[in-house]
Amino acid sequence: MPKMKTHSGAKKRFRFTKTGKIKHGTAGLNHLMRGKSANRLRRLRKHSILSPSHAKLVERMLPYGSR
Repeated sequence: MPKMKTHSGAKKRFRFTKTGKIKHGTAGLNHLMRGKSANRLRRLRKHSILSPSHAKLVERMLPYGSR
């Protein structure tokens, strides 16, 4: 059976932590920022960890070799 291909869109958007959790950038920081508070924009700059249910889907798109 051939190797699984890595999903090109997923490899640009997700990173693995050393413990195996999946980090992703938060949405909502591309435009319409004048209406958002400075606190909210600062919080959105940080990466967050995917929930376990979404992490399963992403792990399927990123085979083990891409970690």
